[in-house]
Amino acid sequence: MPELPEVETVCRGLARALEGRRISRAEARRPDLRLPLPPDLAERLVGRRVGRVGRRAKYILIFLDDGGVLIAHLGMSGRLYVMREAPPPPGPHDHVILAVDDGTTVYFNDVRRFGLMALATEAELPGHAFFRELGPEPLGNDFNGPALAAALKGRMTPIKAALLDQKVVAGLGNIYVCEALFRAGLSPRRKAASVQGRRAERLAQAIRQVLREAIAAGGSSLRDYVQTNGELGYFQHHWAVYGREGAPCPTCAGNGRGGAVRRIVQSGRSTFYCASCQR
Repeated sequence: MPELPEVETVCRGLARALEGRRISRAEARRPDLRLPLPPDLAERLVGRRVGRVGRRAKYILIFLDDGGVLIAHLGMSGRLYVMREAPPPPGPHDHVILAVDDGTTVYFNDVRRFGLMALATEAELPGHAFFRELGPEPLGNDFNGPALAAALKGRMTPIKAALLDQKVVAGLGNIYVCEALFRAGLSPRRKAASVQGRRAERLAQAIRQVLREAIAAGGSSLRDYVQTNGELGYFQHHWAVYGREGAPCPTCAGNGRGGAVRRIVQSGRSTFYCASCQR
């Protein structure tokens, strides 16, 4: 599933294509994705001008000039393609089409149909079912060491599981949690409640750092993810531990030690880490 850096990259591509443009055509080519599509989706979008494109956690938010918001989630395999020239005929997995007044067309393609599109008003967003229980944005001003420590206090689950809980911090997924824990030198097995003080500050800084670097690299292309122009992200070439089971640990190699990346399964998901330098 695309994580925060991939969704942020998609948002930036959509912003360049859509902001300030008026929607001239909208088409829902099936009645549902993971959830039913609004039955009047096309009618409510056509004629509206896009004010801005934003993100909350892993959700894409397209703000319209009438106070409405088009909410999109890519799910496991969703893609949003921006085409500035005449688009090809839609394929069987191109489920929603948006066209704007300069001729740009956006296809929402989703092979597995685990993504979604919904409509709300901007005023409804804070209390919306998708958003009301989300934790702080890890790149926002409300996220820092003390805030993370407070969210983890009393949690006896492993820190890896706690960071994947969207109520603790919004938008993190398996890849970037593994990479942030490695940078912070914290074992994914460590009890979340023990991450306080300097440990929490170190982890918060590592989370912010790895997310910023991943966004700058266009995200990580793993299986289905591509940018809005169809290009691959390339942060996967900078992974220190994720997907590198058996490879030398970069930190240990630099210190002359022989640590290697291990893989364990936590809550049904693969975790990659170095037992030698992550404590």
